[in-house]
Amino acid sequence: MKIKSFSRRQGLFDFGLAGVSSAAVLFGVAHLVSVFFATASAPLVAMGSIFIDMTPPWLKDLAISLFGTNDKLALFISMGIVVFLVSVSIGLLAKKSRVLASGCIILLAIVIGAAILSRPATSFADLTPLTIGTFTGLLTLRWLCTWAEKSREQIGDSTAKPGTSQGSTRRKFLLGAGLSLIGAAIAAGVGQSLAAARNIAEAARSALGLPIAKTPAAALPSGVQIDLSGMPPFVTPNKDFYRIDTALSVPRINPDDWELRIHGMVENEFTVSFNDLLEAELVENYLTLTCVSNPVGGQLVGNAKWLGYPIRKLLERAVPQAGADMVLSTSQDGFSASTPLEVLTDDRMSLLAIGMNDEPLPLEHGFPVRMVVPGLYGFVSATKWVVDLEVTRFADKVAYWSTRGWSDHGPIKLSSRVDVPRSFAKVSEGQVVMGGTAWAQTKGISGVQIQIDDGEWLDAELGSEASLDTWRQWRYVWEGGTSGNHTVSVRAIDGQGKLQTSDKAEPAPNGASGWQRVQFSVE
Repeated sequence: MKIKSFSRRQGLFDFGLAGVSSAAVLFGVAHLVSVFFATASAPLVAMGSIFIDMTPPWLKDLAISLFGTNDKLALFISMGIVVFLVSVSIGLLAKKSRVLASGCIILLAIVIGAAILSRPATSFADLTPLTIGTFTGLLTLRWLCTWAEKSREQIGDSTAKPGTSQGSTRRKFLLGAGLSLIGAAIAAGVGQSLAAARNIAEAARSALGLPIAKTPAAALPSGVQIDLSGMPPFVTPNKDFYRIDTALSVPRINPDDWELRIHGMVENEFTVSFNDLLEAELVENYLTLTCVSNPVGGQLVGNAKWLGYPIRKLLERAVPQAGADMVLSTSQDGFSASTPLEVLTDDRMSLLAIGMNDEPLPLEHGFPVRMVVPGLYGFVSATKWVVDLEVTRFADKVAYWSTRGWSDHGPIKLSSRVDVPRSFAKVSEGQVVMGGTAWAQTKGISGVQIQIDDGEWLDAELGSEASLDTWRQWRYVWEGGTSGNHTVSVRAIDGQGKLQTSDKAEPAPNGASGWQRVQFSVE
C-alpha cells in the first residue's frame, strides 16, 4: 500500500511537472520567434492585451489603486500564475490521456491565436511564433510523459531491483524536465535581448536630434519650485512621469514608417509623415497631464515641457465639415480617444508632440508622436503612438473607454494635493512646514487653503505661476505645531474664483473629486 501511495504521489508530481515544463517551452520558444514578427505575436502579450480590453472600469481602478504604475507587472504575474495552474492541470490530464491533454493545448492555442489576430497590425503570418511554440510544447509534453510513465511503472514493479533502472529512469525524467525549463528560460531571455537589439524605434530615437522650436516655451519664472524637502519637482523627469495606458508591450514604431492620417468629416483628407513634423513650425509648451484614474491626493499627474505641432493647424488644413463635433484619435495598438473638436481648434496649445523635456519622446510615452491636450484627462485626449485622426461626431463614434462606461468628454476637475507631510508622517514639534500642488488646466490656480484639524481655513503661500496649463505649488508654515496626532486638509481655488468641491466622487466615470485629508503626528 505504501508503494502504491508513493507511486500515486510521485505520478501526480511528475505529470504536473511535465505540464509546467511543456508550457514553459511553448511560451519561451514563441517569445523568441515573436521577435521577428509583430509585438502582439507573443502569446502572453496578446492574452494580456485581450484581458486589458475586457477589464471593467471597477477592476481597472482597483488594479491602479493597488499597484499604481506597476499594474502591468501585476498582470503578467497573475497571468503567470494562471498559466502555471492550467499547465499543471493539463499535465495531470496527460496522466490519464495524452490525446485529451494534447487536444486541450491545441484548443488553447486556437484561443490565443484568435487573440493575436484580434490585435491591430497583425496578420496570419504573426501566428508563426505560436504555431512553432505549440509544436515544441506538444513534443516536450509527449517526451516527458513517456519518462514519467516509465518511472511510475517501475515503482509499482515489485521485481525491479532497488537503485537500478527505477532510479535511472526517474533521474532521466527530472533531468529532461530541468533541461526543458532551463531551455525555455534561455529562449525567453534570448528573445528579450534580440527584441532590444532589433528595436529600430529605440535606435532611431537615440539618433534623433530634435529641431529648435519656432516658438520656444517661455522661461519658467523664479519661485515656481517651492523649496521644501519632499516636494515634487515642478518639471517631472521623464523617468518619473506616470504611465497609464492599454499597451501591455510598448509599440515599436520606426519614425521613417510613421504616418498620421487625417480624414472623416473634412473637406481635405491627407497624411502627415514624421519628416513633415520635423520640418514644421514647432512650438514648446509646459503642460500638466492628469490621468482620470487618479484618486484624490494621488500621484497620477505630471508636468513636462512638450515640443510639437499645433493640432488646430492640421484641422485648419483639413477643414472640418458642418456637424462634426469630435476627433477620434487612434493609437497604433488600437486604443482610441474621443476629443471634442472645439478643444482642438480653439487657442489652447493642443499638440502633436514629438519631444518631452528637451528629449525625443520616450518609447513608453508615445514615441514617435503622441497627443497632449490642456484641460482634458488623458483617456479622452493624450493618445500615444497616434496614427489616425478621424473628424466625426459623438453620436456616430465611440472611443475605447467610452464603450466601458466612462465619460466621452473628460474635462479635468479642479484638484489639490498635500505632498508634505506624507500620510502618517512624524514631524518635529514647533514650526511645521506643509506643501503641495494644485491644478486646474486652462484656468490656473488663484488660491490654496488648508485646514489644520477642524480649525478655520487658512490661505497658503503660492509658488509662481508658469502658465494656466501647469500645476502650481503651495506651502504653509504652521507655527503652533504641538505634539500629538493632527490632520491637514487642502482645497484650491481656480483662476476664475471657483472653489474646489468637497463632494466625494470615485475616478469612474469622469474623475475623482473631494478634499484630501492627511493624518500626521508631531513629536
